[in-house]
Amino acid sequence: MSIHKDCYSTIGIVWAVGLILAGLLLFFLPVLVITIPLCILIFAVMLFILFFFRVPQRNVVEGENVVTSVADGKVVVIDKVYEPEYFKGECLQVSVYMNFFNVHANFWPISGEVTYYKYHPGKYMLAFLPKASELNEHSSVGIRSAYGDVFFKQLAGTFARRIVTDAVPGEKEVKGELCGIIKFGSRIDMYLPLNTDIKVSLNQKVKACETVIAELRK
Repeated sequence: MSIHKDCYSTIGIVWAVGLILAGLLLFFLPVLVITIPLCILIFAVMLFILFFFRVPQRNVVEGENVVTSVADGKVVVIDKVYEPEYFKGECLQVSVYMNFFNVHANFWPISGEVTYYKYHPGKYMLAFLPKASELNEHSSVGIRSAYGDVFFKQLAGTFARRIVTDAVPGEKEVKGELCGIIKFGSRIDMYLPLNTDIKVSLNQKVKACETVIAELRK
């Protein structure tokens, strides 16, 4: 396990504030029965921040047509929808909601060439709400594999204010490698061709790289 490089500054700020608070408590409130529990709580938060921004090692499911989950979480949407940005037509949507305790690092769902990237500023509604897909801050990424295109959105949630996306149009990417991170609560919307075989069900818990979301057909 490692820590995502784009989270070092956030971790540094939290740890600096935590150490300052602990120092002030010990200096101005030398009542150990109160100070020690408060300091333990502060250090617990500091350790949780390290845990929160972790990047675990994963065993990637092989297969050129196999689409794996971009993120850890729970499947909250499986539906046929009209997607106006990339497919510009009907396709299948699978959405994964990440809670506060899920890994928030994101991974490429399939190998191929990045064909599209766009950042959209927006609101910070609760990520599980249907309208969040359109109105919340998000990044849109399209990738073309040998079996077809996969389009996904990294959606900010109520507490997320920064989305990191490592997507450059024209570059080749490999399934299972890091493609970014969403800080704090968030959601991933994945869009797939209509003839795709969906392999997950609603409310199923999924893991990035290891859970098969779908299989593409030529």
